[in-house]
Amino acid sequence: MADPNPFLTADHNPERNGSSSQSHLQVPDLAVQKKPKRNMYALACSILASMTSVLLGYDTGVMSGATIYIKKDLGISDVQIEILVGTINIYALVGSAVAGRTSDWIGRRYTIIFASAIFFIGALLMGLATNYAYLMVGRFVAGIGVGYALMIAPVYAAEVSPAASRGFLTSFPEVFITFGVLLGYVSNYAFAKLPTNLGWRFMLGIGALPSIFLAVGVLFMPESPRWLVMQGRIGEARRVLEKTSDSLEEAKMRLADIREAAGLSESYRDLEIISVPKRSRGEDVWKEIFLHPTPTVQHIMLVGVGVHFFQQASGIDAVVLYSPRIFEKAGLKTETDRLLATIAVGVSKTIFTLVSTFFLDKIGRRVLLLSSCGGMVICLIGLAIGLTVIDQYPDEQLTWAIALCILMTLLAVAFFSSGMGPIAWVYSSEIFPLRLRAQGCGMGVAMNRFISGVILMSFISLYQSITIGGAFFLFAGVGIIAWIFFYTLLPETRGRNLEDMEVLFGSFCRWRSTSNALEEKKKRMEGDFYGLPKPQ
Repeated sequence: MADPNPFLTADHNPERNGSSSQSHLQVPDLAVQKKPKRNMYALACSILASMTSVLLGYDTGVMSGATIYIKKDLGISDVQIEILVGTINIYALVGSAVAGRTSDWIGRRYTIIFASAIFFIGALLMGLATNYAYLMVGRFVAGIGVGYALMIAPVYAAEVSPAASRGFLTSFPEVFITFGVLLGYVSNYAFAKLPTNLGWRFMLGIGALPSIFLAVGVLFMPESPRWLVMQGRIGEARRVLEKTSDSLEEAKMRLADIREAAGLSESYRDLEIISVPKRSRGEDVWKEIFLHPTPTVQHIMLVGVGVHFFQQASGIDAVVLYSPRIFEKAGLKTETDRLLATIAVGVSKTIFTLVSTFFLDKIGRRVLLLSSCGGMVICLIGLAIGLTVIDQYPDEQLTWAIALCILMTLLAVAFFSSGMGPIAWVYSSEIFPLRLRAQGCGMGVAMNRFISGVILMSFISLYQSITIGGAFFLFAGVGIIAWIFFYTLLPETRGRNLEDMEVLFGSFCRWRSTSNALEEKKKRMEGDFYGLPKPQ
């Protein structure tokens, strides 16, 4: 049996030497402890699972350019374009709503494969579409796959990751959404020179290819250890945790925490397979969420769903997907110039998303989220001012205003990608208790896609009604409300085990006092453990 204190050597463990004298106790200098190397197996698993998010990113990016040629080829209106673009997010509601239950039933891994298969069929249907109705059928099928993919990727990554690198690993879904957007932009530019009736079909149909590679890659991934425990497969969960933890001691601690969260007795720890109570299998979750929620569950639901609401209500999808129209309004006249400018947006988004992943576990969620939201508000106001000035002087070539619009678009995407983008997925996937995680994350994804769909289906009509500058002033106002929400209600979760999250929530705006009390308790426990004086 492993030593209870990993900082005691064999020669200095007082229990082992039969002495209780503190002179034999080596107190660790926490400041000089080496950070464990990142677990490469957990890293590989998180990357593979998160690649499902490339499906949504590619669709978002490619539709920004494909709609130009679809409108020409099929002769459809702006309203039909809005519906075509936005409804995939509404359809994703269906996928995300049932994905939680599906993943509890067949497992996280096979749910990823299922999502890839559905999107593969949808992409083929869109690529082979002969008319608008056929294209909408393909959008519906692809939307179901997107809903599944968006729910399951962050859940799997959070459940397989050790606490020390969970922020880094669970930010990968946003990384791959961003990478997918960039691929979509590049695809637009690459196929733009084909005949109009072929170009957009290649742009959409080529999206089926990533699904194939993804489904094959997932076959080599392990199942989520938390799902295995919920099914009573303790032995399998133990072996997965030993591979995905930074040490065997951590694997044992994680397994004990998961068993406790699932309501399983300590007496089961050495068994391979056990019979799990109905509640531990994820039954009656909806009753706990909607009919009898505790203050803790209410707080978690508020912030878990709220962070997704504000992520999309900031208008980021309008910036990303309608960027060719924004650049057209800003004064870029040719389709080639506008498509090249959108590639610059994709590059900016990709770079800053990658940068943010390395700071999530160093700086923390709150600092990145608040700075990201504040910076985006400033950029949206700058973009709104530039577009308003250009609208006021339509016959003049205002170089400074055009440059301002392009710069503010790139910076808005950069600020979003440095915090609000990845943290919405990281935060919502880590705060839900084990018994509520799949369904809770599904509700967050549903809110995310619903708001995105509403914005995309109304953006053209919105800016035609209140001007495009007015639309971005509106999004900036929403961003200010989002900053207040984040500052007031979201506790810092960096470095905490998933099973410890519940203690942080339940006090709503008074979470800081709860967090301080937990830190004091932690210090007292460390003092008792090492024989140190208690903090005053």
